[in-house]
Amino acid sequence: MLIDVLASSAREVRDVFRGSTATHRRLRDHLVTIAVATAGVDLICAILAFLLERDTNETEIKTFGSAVFWTTTQLLTVSSQIKNPISTGGRVLDVFMEIYAVTVIATLAGAMGSFLQKRGSEIDDKA
Repeated sequence: MLIDVLASSAREVRDVFRGSTATHRRLRDHLVTIAVATAGVDLICAILAFLLERDTNETEIKTFGSAVFWTTTQLLTVSSQIKNPISTGGRVLDVFMEIYAVTVIATLAGAMGSFLQKRGSEIDDKA
């Protein structure tokens, strides 16, 4: 039973990558769009964090590398080993990134729910 579920899941993942059906293509397109947009947001936010924080006393964001690390961990986990920004602009940026991250998770959940519902209907129609 477990092997059948894992095999079916692996086929679905493969079909999403290949875009085997319109439903698979739609999910793939959503995932690619979210990934590309998030990479862009991460880069833009890293540049802004570096520019806003580099000259601020007591900040840990002094290099572009530390800015990239901070923004990436903020987007992925809403936390970081680096202290939160000190400047007002950096704090506004932090709030924006947290809102963006929550929105992305909600969008992913919606896309996955829609995909699972549509694929379930497609599979039921074949049976």
